[in-house]
Amino acid sequence: APAWQDGAVLQIGEAQYRVERNPPALTELQLPRSLLAGFPVCPKVSAEFAAPQHCLFHWYREQRPAAGGEAAAGDDGPAWVEAAAAERVFTPSNALVGLRLKLRCTPGDGAQRYGPPREVESSGPVEAGPGACTFDSRHLYTKKVCGEGSIRAVSYNILADTYAQTEFSRTVLYPYCAPYALELDYRQNLLKKELAGYSADLICLQEVDKSVFVDSLAPALDAFGLEGLFRIKEKQHEGLATFYRRDKFSLLTQHDIAFSEALLSDPLHEELRDKLAKYPLVQEKVLQRSSVLQVSVLQSTTDPSRKICVANTHLYWHPKGGNIRLIQIAVALSHIKHVACDLYPSIPIIFCGDFNSTPSSGTYSFINSGGIAEDHEDWVSNGEEERCNMPLSHPFKLLSACGEPAYTNYVGGFHGCLDYIFIDKNALEVEQVIPLPSHEEVTTHQALPSVSHPSDHIALICDLKWK
Repeated sequence: APAWQDGAVLQIGEAQYRVERNPPALTELQLPRSLLAGFPVCPKVSAEFAAPQHCLFHWYREQRPAAGGEAAAGDDGPAWVEAAAAERVFTPSNALVGLRLKLRCTPGDGAQRYGPPREVESSGPVEAGPGACTFDSRHLYTKKVCGEGSIRAVSYNILADTYAQTEFSRTVLYPYCAPYALELDYRQNLLKKELAGYSADLICLQEVDKSVFVDSLAPALDAFGLEGLFRIKEKQHEGLATFYRRDKFSLLTQHDIAFSEALLSDPLHEELRDKLAKYPLVQEKVLQRSSVLQVSVLQSTTDPSRKICVANTHLYWHPKGGNIRLIQIAVALSHIKHVACDLYPSIPIIFCGDFNSTPSSGTYSFINSGGIAEDHEDWVSNGEEERCNMPLSHPFKLLSACGEPAYTNYVGGFHGCLDYIFIDKNALEVEQVIPLPSHEEVTTHQALPSVSHPSDHIALICDLKWK
């Protein structure tokens, strides 16, 4: 009704009320459970008719107890002192160790309209951070976002909480890692600082717990200008995430698949499906896997003619599963070909992931060379009864942008290069590769993860430029 217009005045008896339609309002305001000195604190903010980047943020800290012991507080709890104004992300200093934080947030819509503020207090005090981390020296190379025409890409398996917190992980896989350093809240602090400090344009992550994406990474990286996409694995609580820098790229389309489902039902894979039908044991194994492929087509915000196909995956893990990985990667490359050749003719591709394949494997050789022979030894990676000989090929000219490091995964019982950023040689070239941590840094606490490194993998980072 015309009466309910912004600025209209409603009079009830003596009282007058100014009408404001759809005022900004906070629906959720949360602080992380664990706060470490020197590590960014990123609140989770959800709002109606408002956006986090237009909200006002005020941070407070508890007042230190006076020399006499009791805090200088009234009857209503602790006294709060302003700690920082107007920043969405707050990094507590060492001086705040032992004190709790409070955040006051006022929702805004960018049009100078503000709603009622809300406050949230941290559940515990700021704790001391670990000191130097493995990624500190890498941040020296990534202080600034890279320039126009360049793309900084990151690929990183961040170790899902689902796997890090099992009895098996604590006692067998990572017995050298302090139990508190395997806890999710602790690792998230390190991870958010690590990822934010890379000033990346594209980040492809594997082993992302759904709750980690929704409650931790998406809100934190949003504050640093990155938009996130998530694809869960069927039957699992973890999956893949792709983040892209909002002022450099916009999302055109998404083309995610689950390998097993695509292999069964997509006409694109008919030929491979027919070949595989001759090997029922292998076929069954491939179809049991929940691995997924995340494919996003992005468009440059400054030059709409520049589009890019960003793919992200995590292949089957078993050491003897080379034959399964070959079939998964064949499905992946056929699907990427459909997107980057048929739907968007000849757009460049960047293919990131944990391929669970060393440089001597059939999978790496296939991606790199464009083909694999039917007599390759990986077709019998799990013995004669699972032999499945088939020649495969793909049309791309792909290059591992970070080369073949000695290892990207370093645990007590294994180290090797399993992660890659493959790029389209025809359209992209490598400007620089950010050096990996030194062997000394990686082994300071024996192996990974550790108090100074949040995953058992190491992030790959490179700057690419359009040819």
